[in-house]
This record gives sequence, C-alpha cells and structure tokens, in this order.
Amino acid sequence: MKTLLAVVSICILVTACGQKKTELGEGGSVISGSAGPAGAKGADGSLVKCDAPVATLTLVENPNGYTVASSYHLPSSPVPLIRLLAQQSGCFRVVDRSAGLRQTIQEQELKAAGVLRQDSTVSKGKGYEAQYTLTPGLTFSEQDAGRGVAGIIGMIPGLRSVPGLAGLVEQVKLKEAQTTLLLTDNETTEQLAAATGSARTTDLGAGGLVLGHLGGAAGAGWSNTNEGKVIAAAFLDAHNKLVTQVRELQAKSLPPPVATKHGASAS
Repeated sequence: MKTLLAVVSICILVTACGQKKTELGEGGSVISGSAGPAGAKGADGSLVKCDAPVATLTLVENPNGYTVASSYHLPSSPVPLIRLLAQQSGCFRVVDRSAGLRQTIQEQELKAAGVLRQDSTVSKGKGYEAQYTLTPGLTFSEQDAGRGVAGIIGMIPGLRSVPGLAGLVEQVKLKEAQTTLLLTDNETTEQLAAATGSARTTDLGAGGLVLGHLGGAAGAGWSNTNEGKVIAAAFLDAHNKLVTQVRELQAKSLPPPVATKHGASAS
C-alpha cells in the first residue's frame, strides 16, 4: 500500500508521468565498470569486496535454466554479469570454462598441427584449475498493479478528475527479480555457501517510470530495459550476501599471480 501511494504521489509531481525516467543515473545497471590488472573500476558503491582472493572460480549455467519470458529480449544468460561481479569483488580468480576455453583449445590444436609459430607460448598443461564453482539461479516476475493504484486514486478527492491519470495507472507494473548463488568446492563437492538476492521496481506507463536504485554505467544487455536492471540489482544483492560467507573461508593454494607492467599482482 505504501509503495502504491508513493507511485501516485510521484505521478502528480512529475509533469511527464508517462515518459522514460530513471530515479538514479542516466542508464546502465548497478553492475557496471570493469575488473582486471588495474583492479575494480567503476563498480557500484554498494559492492561488497574481499581483501584477497580465496580460490579460483568458474561460473556455470544453471542446468534448470532461468525463469524469464523471452518477450523481454534479455540476454540468454546472466553468467557474464556475475563473472564481472566476482572479479570486481576480489574474492576470486575467475577462470573461463565457456567461449574462452574453447578458443584456448583451438589455439593448442593449431599449434599441434604446425599452423602456429613453434615458439608460441600456447601449449598444453598451463591451464589453471577451477577450485570453486558458482551456479546462479534467476526468477523474474511481472505483476499488474494498475487496478490497485486506480482504487487508491478513486478514494482521493481531486485526483479522480485529473486528465489521463486513470488511464495511466492501468499500465503500472511491479517488476521483481529473485536470484540465488550456490558456491561448490570442486575438490569435495560440498556446497560451501548459498545466498539469495531480490530487487523490485515500479514501472509506470508504456515508456516506464522506474523507481529504485537502478543507476550505473554499464552491464551490456542488462541496462537497456527495466527488466534487465532489476535482475542485475537482484544479482548484486545476492553476491553481496555471498561475500559475507566467502570471507570466512580459508584461502586455497592459488596459482601464480598475473604479471603486470609494474611487477605487482592484479587485485
């Protein structure tokens, strides 16, 4: 009820109530920026981090898929989004088990076939093992709340006669994403940690007035729609909760750090 009242109040205050507007920022999602030898750059201020990595990590697709309607035109997988979070947090050294790995194998095969130069550094036996596996889960739902808002407006004298307001509230949508992250030790198969995350926004009108902390800079593919933004926020929430558990784990024996121009390891 409080949420719906807040929606009505903002509708009155905003002159172009049906136009595209975002409460915070000018686009993008809460998962933004970059990660690498220079550390986490442009990450959301709410991202929870570790002082040092505890293990190498790979991310895998959820075998049960993701509950999101195809009509939203979102990327088929949230894994790239979570990989950025995992690297930015500094809790893990992330190893690739998808497209990057396939390309590595191809380069090794090309060298074995004599296509590559003989002094190429691409060779077998240099890959890092994934000590942990992170598996995401996602459920996205959209609920029509327009009827409830219309009922509130009908009870407030003066609002009932506002031109166009009655038709607008029928377009109100509550968008909610619920996510999970499961962390498994690949040596023992034990599930070491699990976390859930959630986020909710209110979308007003066909253009969409989104309410909530959805600002940011990047997150390609997840920053173009209100649905993508709320999903990104839910994964950030789950990741932050997972990190509080990861901090309690004793670090495994890690491979040599990545070399940088200044001779320091990447954070």
